[in-house]
Amino acid sequence: MADGALSVPAAVDRSAAARVRLWRRLRRNPVTLGALCVIVVLLLVALFAPWVAPFDPDATDPAYALMGPTWRNLLGTDVYGRDNLSRIIHATRVDMLVPFAATAIALAIGALVGAFAGYWGGWLDQIVMRMVEAMLAFPALVLAMGLTAALGNSIGNIVIVLAITQVPTYVRLIRGEMLRVREMEYAEAARMIGNPTWRIVIVHLLPNCIPPLIVQATLAMGFALLTMAALSFLGLGIRPPDSEWGEMTAEGASQIVTGEWWLFLFPGLAIMITVLAFNLVGDGLRDFLDPRMRGSR
Repeated sequence: MADGALSVPAAVDRSAAARVRLWRRLRRNPVTLGALCVIVVLLLVALFAPWVAPFDPDATDPAYALMGPTWRNLLGTDVYGRDNLSRIIHATRVDMLVPFAATAIALAIGALVGAFAGYWGGWLDQIVMRMVEAMLAFPALVLAMGLTAALGNSIGNIVIVLAITQVPTYVRLIRGEMLRVREMEYAEAARMIGNPTWRIVIVHLLPNCIPPLIVQATLAMGFALLTMAALSFLGLGIRPPDSEWGEMTAEGASQIVTGEWWLFLFPGLAIMITVLAFNLVGDGLRDFLDPRMRGSR
């Protein structure tokens, strides 16, 4: 009983020490900390968009059509008189939710398929890897364009398409990690005591492959956002009345020659800043989770 009572404070102390170490590392890397703050702000904006946006994003006002940035409309208005700032704020919901959902689905499927393929090897590994190589033979954007044209450009279909383009990357990554960890002593010990295969893979081996998965998932969020914006720009992604940064950029591109620069500049900046933030956070996580990098700091 005494041992159990003592273990709780010890666990709390270890958790507090881990948080302190994490904060110290973040303070030593202000770029990663700043990028993480940007992502947190974007998530909060997406969550509270109806209360943050100054106007209804779909409300039209012909009297204010194609107005540049003013105190009333800080980022100007579009051809229908809709407030650009309100549309960008509401578009944050789609541009954060869709890449996150697609990455989560791809991560779950790719991790499981790659883990079992790498652990079992043999014919299963050969079949899985040949399928992965066939998918990787197509550029991700081209594959996404073809799938979107076939399935339709609803939000649900865009999530599925983005997930499909990401799955091969996770399969290859986890397969390589599984080929390494399945030869470790703890894997042999798990087999010796009679654990079933699924338990060995999921409980004992897969958690040791998580660090590279986290880094890849963070980087994939930015790539998924870019792909979705490219699809919308080409007319294959999110369509009105849903606001989306790529779709807004496409609308503004047609107004470049007439001088309405604010229509494409601000949505494009939103895409650039968000993708850059995800890439910087992924780079910081790689340094943090890599034991060799931690040892050199």
